Amino acid sequence: MSFKLAIIGAGSLVFARTLFTDIMSVPEFRDIEIAFTDINPDNLEKVTGLCQRDLEANGIHTKIQSTTDRREAFKNARYIVNCVRIGGLEGFESDIDIPLKYGVDQCVGDTLCTGGIMYGQRVIAAMLDFCKDIREVAEPGAVMLNYSNPNAMATWACNKYGGVRTIGLCHGEIHGEMQIAEVLGIPRKELDIICAGINHQTWYISVKHKGEDMLGKLLEGFEKHPVYSQQEKVRIDVLRRFGYYSTESNGHLSEYVSWYRKRPQEIEKWINLDNWIHGETGGYLRVTREERNWFETDYPKIAAEPPKKYDGSDRGNEHCSYIMEGLETGRVYRGHFNVMNNGCITNLPDECVIEVPGYVDGNGISIPKVGDLPLGCAAVCSQSIWVQRLAVEAAVAGDVNLLKQAALMDPLTGAVCNPPEIWQMIDEMLIAQEQWLPQYKEAIQAAKERFAAGNLIPTNEGYRGAVRVREKTPEEVAKEHESRKITA
Repeated sequence: MSFKLAIIGAGSLVFARTLFTDIMSVPEFRDIEIAFTDINPDNLEKVTGLCQRDLEANGIHTKIQSTTDRREAFKNARYIVNCVRIGGLEGFESDIDIPLKYGVDQCVGDTLCTGGIMYGQRVIAAMLDFCKDIREVAEPGAVMLNYSNPNAMATWACNKYGGVRTIGLCHGEIHGEMQIAEVLGIPRKELDIICAGINHQTWYISVKHKGEDMLGKLLEGFEKHPVYSQQEKVRIDVLRRFGYYSTESNGHLSEYVSWYRKRPQEIEKWINLDNWIHGETGGYLRVTREERNWFETDYPKIAAEPPKKYDGSDRGNEHCSYIMEGLETGRVYRGHFNVMNNGCITNLPDECVIEVPGYVDGNGISIPKVGDLPLGCAAVCSQSIWVQRLAVEAAVAGDVNLLKQAALMDPLTGAVCNPPEIWQMIDEMLIAQEQWLPQYKEAIQAAKERFAAGNLIPTNEGYRGAVRVREKTPEEVAKEHESRKITA
């Protein structure tokens, strides 16, 4: 079996190597062609070196094509796995820090809220360029498997405007399934779970054990759980009020709705600091920066660790490798995928990206019809979908009015800021992110002129947010990694 795989964003430190290990754990894939591409040549060289060593240690003689020229990487590729972060840490910092000046306190800022909307503008501009290259040089009918956030926006833009079949992938529902199994005291393999909605706002709409409906037992199970009752206060509150558990972490969910982060003095009530993912201000940015610094400092130690094993023992649960395996070998795989709706969820718009169960085999990717979401769940998703739609159309057309309307309609941003503040905040973010936003050239010039003229709305310059945690040193992060290895 031979085909070409290209990974873009292959310098993404830990994640790219993890995905590659999953893919190479499929025995039939030992003779495939492999291309890695990234705009950061140093990271690309390091990750390529680690993965090439892993290949050789597993008796695979394939030589990875490593290049900063993405068209060369895409040439004749059947699968393109995308895991880029456009703007890197610099763009990410402005996604978090500028909104904080206006009172918008985000934990992650990569899907919705002001940070997610602006991240979408950067990512969509770049990914439409990727799509152009894929159409021109990749194998006809090539599929892009997209991990980049904001996943729904990026997947929507590529399918509607990019001319490349794009499947969005995320692992949120996997973690929630394990939590549900734990609070019910039932092994995961014995539960029949249906999860549906939109990326990062997906709902466990059916949980059954041997035909018995278990949904009514979830609230009590989570409220009594000694750990989750403290870590998942937002998710439990949403479960209490809507009747369904949401896939995303406490921190993620808290910034997608208008209720939990709009008053600084109340934020700490809803979050937990055991882990950034439970709601810490700028938590994902802190951890991303820590991991980057650790990788750069500890790379010689990482390179000296034993190679990854391709016998299946190091294979994870990410959907990517299983989709490729199903399409190429015919083995059936059931996962959750981000795809255009087209009537699958009947009370959400046909033109939106949903996250639903799907099946993969040698005949392709099949998406069964889900039907209606519970009405409250559909209402929450619908509000986010309109933000996504405005943001996608804004990014494609470079339409600053649609961009500002997207921010105005965003639940948390609108709960915290008034319209003049939102207009000024987006201007400030456009100026800060100019290098990644070619579609907004005229709008950015106009924003610069408004800022130069003065008469600006006062902001809380230097505000660090309701609950900020000290950034760890590379040495502290290295100790944590070592502790996890020993525990495992």
